[in-house]
Amino acid sequence: MPNNSHPDNSAPHYRGRFAPTPSGPLHFGSLVAALGSYLDAKAHNGSWLVRVEDVDKTRAVEGADTMILAQLETHGLYWDGEVIYQSDRDEVYQQVLHDLGNDIYSCDCSRQQIRQRGECYDGLCRTRQPRPQPYALRFINDKPVTQFTDRWHGLVSPDSDCVEEDFIVKRRDNLFAYQLAVVVDDIAQQITDVVRGSDLLQPSFWQLTLWQRFKGACPRMMHLPLVLNTDGRKLSKQNHAAPIDSGQPLQNLKLAATHLQLGEINAETVTEFLQKATASWCKKWHIMGN
Repeated sequence: MPNNSHPDNSAPHYRGRFAPTPSGPLHFGSLVAALGSYLDAKAHNGSWLVRVEDVDKTRAVEGADTMILAQLETHGLYWDGEVIYQSDRDEVYQQVLHDLGNDIYSCDCSRQQIRQRGECYDGLCRTRQPRPQPYALRFINDKPVTQFTDRWHGLVSPDSDCVEEDFIVKRRDNLFAYQLAVVVDDIAQQITDVVRGSDLLQPSFWQLTLWQRFKGACPRMMHLPLVLNTDGRKLSKQNHAAPIDSGQPLQNLKLAATHLQLGEINAETVTEFLQKATASWCKKWHIMGN
């Protein structure tokens, strides 16, 4: 199990982050994740950063980043420091891959070929080097994280054995994989606490495996409850979720707080709401100092 605890006598300064993908404006599910991560940072008297996760350049929509930042500001969610864009960090990711050396290998297996052999990737290309282009790069996953403690869910285990497979760190289309970029950036920004939606609970096993490889100690994790649509599917841009109405930020925040199980928060302004919501978050999670 990864070492992701912070003893009180040696706790680092809290650094959290909200990391939206600029594939469209924020929807209500995104606001819930943003608010949860913001409140946790403020409850710990910590820093709250914003990072634009546009490592998958094919999904980025022009102007979406600007719109997202404006939506955050409208809702009083002001960040610390400069906004980092993953699309500006290709050289950093490439250097990390170079430093991994023999811990990665090339793989030209298609998804169809992998599925024909089983549910998870079977490591076939480990002993078939070199492979012809185009190929992906996979991380040799000999010490996988298969259990960790999540602050919302408690002790969690994976849904499938695929967390133990050699996973992709650079794609066949020459784009860097999200699993690699998010860990490299979290370490570079000295993130101590990751608070985000539960749709990323399973990828956390791969990411914590990389954290252990790079740094040893891992961040604390908290995966918030997802917002579902009427069909029971996660509210997302892929499912055509409507953008939040920035003309009613206080109402949006109150609904998000209810989803985060903070109860009804009576406030007349966004500033008052965030102060009271931070106090409620402290009470819910037994955080001292506020």
